[in-house]
Amino acid sequence: MSISYRQPGVVLTDRRFTVPLDHADPGGESIELYAREVVAGDKAGKELPWLLYLQGGPGFGANRFIGRGAWLDRALDEYRVLLLDQRGTGSSTPATRQTLPQRGGPAAQADYLAHFRADSIVRDCEAVRAEVTGGAPWTVLGQSFGGFCTVSYLSLAPEGLDTALITGGLPSLDAHAEDVYRAAYPRIERKVTAHYARYPQDIERARRIADHLLTHDVVLPNGYRLTVEAFQSLGLMLGSGDGSHRLHHLLADAFVRTPAGPELADAFQEQVQSLLSFAGHPLYALVHESIYGQDARATAWAAERVRAEFPRFDAAKTLAGDEPLLFTGETIHPWMFETDPALRPLRETAELLAARTDWTPLYDRDRLAANEVPVAAAVYHDDMYVDAGHSLDTARAVRGLRTWVTDEFEHDGLRSGAPRVLDRLLALVRDEV
Repeated sequence: MSISYRQPGVVLTDRRFTVPLDHADPGGESIELYAREVVAGDKAGKELPWLLYLQGGPGFGANRFIGRGAWLDRALDEYRVLLLDQRGTGSSTPATRQTLPQRGGPAAQADYLAHFRADSIVRDCEAVRAEVTGGAPWTVLGQSFGGFCTVSYLSLAPEGLDTALITGGLPSLDAHAEDVYRAAYPRIERKVTAHYARYPQDIERARRIADHLLTHDVVLPNGYRLTVEAFQSLGLMLGSGDGSHRLHHLLADAFVRTPAGPELADAFQEQVQSLLSFAGHPLYALVHESIYGQDARATAWAAERVRAEFPRFDAAKTLAGDEPLLFTGETIHPWMFETDPALRPLRETAELLAARTDWTPLYDRDRLAANEVPVAAAVYHDDMYVDAGHSLDTARAVRGLRTWVTDEFEHDGLRSGAPRVLDRLLALVRDEV
């Protein structure tokens, strides 16, 4: 039963769908998907084309907008929008430390989670489309990992697409996880260097916090063990438009004076635990490297292994000298399953996923080369999360794909630049620019 209700300027309808866990076994186990239909209040009774939004991640549910927020405002001018919680996220049969034990032990959990990659998400979308549009193709807007899913959509089921729009999410078609991270660490270092150029006072602040963590055992209020490596991973913030400024404010108030000497402030710890905890999106940690698995090679904690090739990220060595501490970001490491209480029960499951070698291809080069779906993609010039070089290689491999390469926005340009980013992509696919 669908339930409709109103927010300022929009009518919302909660929708639920049942799909197979394994689309190769349609008569087997099923899972539930949740999506929120959004239409402008003054267009609620009209026939409108559909736009499906695929959120970034992996592991995040779709945005919970209030009214006509961000890019949604522009989309509602002409579309009826479906905000899908991809399988395992949000309200779609969540996969967490609380729910996964229902599957059985770690081996059963890993087998279950092997069905949570882009190919399964595309098959979910096709099942949903049959119910929602009556079979008519729709426009898909994919942000970040949602863009990865969109390229899989073009490979697996292009007949379901009227138009494809991608923001910060053109993946390499054949790079292994190691190749992805080998390209990522230099980008991350550039972002950190740019941050310190903007806020030189943060060099000493970051070194002081790191030194404190190397000499003290710090456990945050939620049970998260704050190691120096965990502190460095706050560099994830530097990939967003306002992230450098937010990191600066965080570092500025890290310490307070106490009778026992300087300690990390409660307010600092509270903010840090909310930034580092995977409690709200454990799938991001569990299946992150598997989104790059397409051959008979295990991902095997690729980000951790490749980090050893970049010794400048070693905090202990940095503090022994006088170099600035380098932050990290957009990388998942095995120690996260020890420091984070939301991930600790899933450590063995994560190890099994990292060792898996039966990943199947997510992209079809031949089909992409013959593509007939209008496609436009925003490529952010120095995107910290997705390598622009990899994205442009893929753009050249997809017939008819038009790119907008810009340094005006960071990876979250769809949010911070809305509605201009969506406007530009629509203009590109309509040959208006």
